[in-house]
Amino acid sequence: MSFGVLDGDGQVAQIEGHPFGQISFTGQRHAAADVRLLSPILPSKVVCVGKNYADHVAEMKTGDAPSEPLLFLKPSTSVIGPGDAIRIPPGSTNVHHEAELAVVIGARGARHVTEEQALASVFGYTIGNDVTERDMQRSDNQWTRAKGFDSFCPIGPWIETDLAGIGKDPADLQVTCTVDGELRQDGRTSSLLFGIPTLISYISQVMTLLPGDVVLTGTPAGVGPLTIGGSVTCAIEGLGELTNTVTGADTVSTAR
Repeated sequence: MSFGVLDGDGQVAQIEGHPFGQISFTGQRHAAADVRLLSPILPSKVVCVGKNYADHVAEMKTGDAPSEPLLFLKPSTSVIGPGDAIRIPPGSTNVHHEAELAVVIGARGARHVTEEQALASVFGYTIGNDVTERDMQRSDNQWTRAKGFDSFCPIGPWIETDLAGIGKDPADLQVTCTVDGELRQDGRTSSLLFGIPTLISYISQVMTLLPGDVVLTGTPAGVGPLTIGGSVTCAIEGLGELTNTVTGADTVSTAR
């Protein structure tokens, strides 16, 4: 398992160590088709933002839009990569997809940064799927269980570190989600109630964002159920597609 840089020719140039700081190449190159992409990062934490699109607030029917960012966490054990299976918990029939722009924090981290300083803390951008057990979310009055199951945070397929270089602006990207060929979500990050600099600054006043941490910025309207045997594809322009299958849960115990 190693990090690499994907170039425009479909080749992955392997690097030594992690991608933060000065990159050193090993000299090994692989065709992208010959490698298995894992989650491009395993963060110490995934900081998520709820109710950050007005149309999603309206469809959820759980009150008005928040006056400040609504934060919650997903554990690192929920993170999976492209092609991995989202595992539905036993007895659950209401697990939803939530396509989101994911912001990856860079080498300097972020602690008590201003909105003007916030983007200097960003390493790059990728796609996230904030998978949620909706019945548990409604019954628990807090969201840890509903959003924290193993496999409930697909991230990938790669981290784009230079969106401007490909003519894209993270403040105005199309975000879509397709389930079994049906388009469910179609929004733009220009509709975020709280933009990326605001989110990073706000979170950094509460907790230190470490290198590799991920901020999920919220989901547009159109969330809906996933079913065992299906597949879900989240796509963001400039960032590719993140596709995962949906299976039943693995209930193998660690106990001996």
